[in-house]
Amino acid sequence: MTTAAHAEKSRTSNAIGDLLRYWRNVRGVSQLGLSLDAGVSQRQISFIESGRSVPGRQTVLDLAETLDVPLRERNALLLAAGYAPLYSDAPWNAEEMQGVVRALERVLRQHEPYPAIVMDRHWNVLMTNAAAPRFFNRFIDMSARTGPRNMLHLVFDPLGMRPFIADWGNVARSLLQRVHREAVGQFVDEGTRNLFDALLAYPDVPRDWRSREVSRGASALPVVPLGFVFEGTVLDYFSMVTTVGTPRTIAAQELRIECLFPADDATEARHLATFST
Repeated sequence: MTTAAHAEKSRTSNAIGDLLRYWRNVRGVSQLGLSLDAGVSQRQISFIESGRSVPGRQTVLDLAETLDVPLRERNALLLAAGYAPLYSDAPWNAEEMQGVVRALERVLRQHEPYPAIVMDRHWNVLMTNAAAPRFFNRFIDMSARTGPRNMLHLVFDPLGMRPFIADWGNVARSLLQRVHREAVGQFVDEGTRNLFDALLAYPDVPRDWRSREVSRGASALPVVPLGFVFEGTVLDYFSMVTTVGTPRTIAAQELRIECLFPADDATEARHLATFST
């Protein structure tokens, strides 16, 4: 083997070793624990992490599956080991996603007359039903908000929905906790960190909300109510989040559907009378 080939092999093996060690640390798994769960010898895992061995493609996939690595990051592991990516990184509205998109459209329609939205992993709005803009436009002029629409920015922005959210502090704090909890594979990527920093930069957001423990002391209710102040009355809703089961593409794994439901009979009646047309 030439010197250049040796160097390339060493570079590749170190890359996959560093990433494997990183994901073990993220999941809090020892080499022995990973070995037992993945059916890969601890010796081989040690050799991979030290750069003494380059794993086979299937071994990379087995280790990634065991560590519950998100599909986007599994591609990075494959590339680091010298293999082609396996999971499509096509956009959410690509031709191969049309079956999923049509299913999302049906879900959105069936949730009328209550708001429902489809978001990507960074809470950017991709699709909505007719009820969502109809609802939010009763509070603010949504057309005045330029650029990609992001639900968290809408909640945190003093010029957005923030003045209309009852008990905004508790709601916002619970949403920041969700940013961590609902990150794909519980992996907070650079985009999520940037989003978190941008939310904390809004006026009057306590800096100690950077902690993941922002939800301490929260209500024992089974859901976090989201109250909107409309014409002097608080309308209480809660949300349910749906994801795509057994995704095989990155876009499918990173989609989420968020549906708002009235939390009580009074809110349901007021919503139907005020926001349904």
